[in-house]
Amino acid sequence: RFRPRSTENDNQHDVLAQAILVTPDATLARAVQVATERQAARLSRRDILEQSLQRSRILLVADLDSAFALSNEYAPEHLILQIESARSRLADVRAAGSVFLGAWSPESIGDYCSGTNHVLPTYGYARAYSGLSLTDFQRRITVQELTPAGLQDLGPVATTLAGLEGLDAHAAAVTVRLNAIAGRTGAGS
Repeated sequence: RFRPRSTENDNQHDVLAQAILVTPDATLARAVQVATERQAARLSRRDILEQSLQRSRILLVADLDSAFALSNEYAPEHLILQIESARSRLADVRAAGSVFLGAWSPESIGDYCSGTNHVLPTYGYARAYSGLSLTDFQRRITVQELTPAGLQDLGPVATTLAGLEGLDAHAAAVTVRLNAIAGRTGAGS
């Protein structure tokens, strides 16, 4: 009973908005379509909603695994999981701006009052980016410190890759240290 309201949320924002319902249940798909059409006529921004609904889709899939695969490829800004045991399927979500679990977690709460970020990736960018956060405004410095044993483990990988790239100075910087660890001459060169 909540699904039609969930699909209308984003559609009411803009004529270019798009909501997609992905389900393996044809009966549910039809019920959502009928309810959405009925409810759209009663909403204050129905002119916008009616246009954006033309861009929206209901997609029938074989099973929930197929639904998650499709969702991860699409990488939605908002992913509403109104399925039984939604939390147990959270690990199947690999690309979404923000996820709303279960029947009692409408997107509206994330938009207005749950405290989550609402600057989210759109147009499939959730495959590569997260929502904007404080870390986007922090400068981070990475630090590497190897022990002799660590250099012995990683050094051959670095010299091989440097050799493949034709960057012999990189390879030499590792080799000279590996030689020093092994007690070979030329440690300072």
